[in-house]
Amino acid sequence: MVTDAADHCSAVLEAGADHDWSRPAAGLEWSAAATLDHLALGLVGYAGLLTARPTDRYIALFASLDPKAPLPARLEGIRIAAALLAATVRGAGAGDRAWHPWGHSDAPGFAAMGVTELVLHTDDIARGLGLASAVPGELCTPVLARLFPDAPAGRSPAQTLLWCTGRAALPGLPRRAQWAWDGTVRG
Repeated sequence: MVTDAADHCSAVLEAGADHDWSRPAAGLEWSAAATLDHLALGLVGYAGLLTARPTDRYIALFASLDPKAPLPARLEGIRIAAALLAATVRGAGAGDRAWHPWGHSDAPGFAAMGVTELVLHTDDIARGLGLASAVPGELCTPVLARLFPDAPAGRSPAQTLLWCTGRAALPGLPRRAQWAWDGTVRG
């Protein structure tokens, strides 16, 4: 699932190679380039958390993309970071847990966090650059089930994830001003 989300990210953002990546990503204060770098940092960070399994802090490992590299190389970096997280998730034990500010989590939780970051920030960057983008519903459904137990049922998974993360309103529900996912292990 994480590598599928990274493949989606690459497919969408490849069209932006000749765009101005210093423009802000839609709805964010970060530039498109900084948002892409945030993805690399997050994916490697989630793999690191799941590997080190701290109980009360972030890890000291940081990853970034070479800002001077051409876009295809930076997107390759995103796919590498996603592969690292996916491999860490596959290798984690059922009882492995690690700290996250939005709830101590397990391997499926960190995978869902990675997918969330990828699909949302791909959309943020694409909209900021004026690229066509569609949040893939098939990637949103498991994320909603894992990280957003309060998500309203019976709606488009993509639109629901956008609502859960304060990016859109839903019919009858105003846009959220504040949000957080619930990374805690349930059941």
